[in-house]
Amino acid sequence: MQLTHIIQYQGQIELLTGLHIGSGDAEMKIGGIDSTVIKHPYTNQPYIPGSSLKGKMRHLLEWQAGAINPKGKPVSWQDYQSETHPDKKNRIKAILQLFGMPASDNTEASEQIGTTRLSFWDCMLAQDWLDERNARNQLLTESKSENSINRINGTAESPRFIERVPAGACFDFRLGLKLTDQDDARQLETVLLQGLK
Repeated sequence: MQLTHIIQYQGQIELLTGLHIGSGDAEMKIGGIDSTVIKHPYTNQPYIPGSSLKGKMRHLLEWQAGAINPKGKPVSWQDYQSETHPDKKNRIKAILQLFGMPASDNTEASEQIGTTRLSFWDCMLAQDWLDERNARNQLLTESKSENSINRINGTAESPRFIERVPAGACFDFRLGLKLTDQDDARQLETVLLQGLK
């Protein structure tokens, strides 16, 4: 298996609604935000981790293919081998080629699947959007209150505040697709574009 070329996909992600990009807070502050947005350690600006996009795309493609592992794990080589329907088997193989699989001592798996074909970059805020926010002296995030309402007495229960990136924010997006001399490039690109959609 030999690498033949790399296709780069670039664009922008524009938020149509506010987006909470969870940071996995280790602590809660009394009277503060309960769930903050992940921020770049150097710029302190929110960003979308490439690994988050990759995981979400993989999950949706597996779901679309009807290849959800009953244990809740990503689709595997064993799932591919046990599949009998040819179209579904081809989709599972493409997902494994695009997103990878756990390391295996299985020579057949290594020969048929090879290395992961997709590379995702972290999506940073687009410079134009940042410049516009700075010119207007606007914050890069907003806080949103949430709670559940008691259906009987109409009172708020469990109030909490989350931080999110506001609607209209734009992030630069980039990913790479590596193709080998043994790949069905058309099928891999079709599955990738379905995942992006």
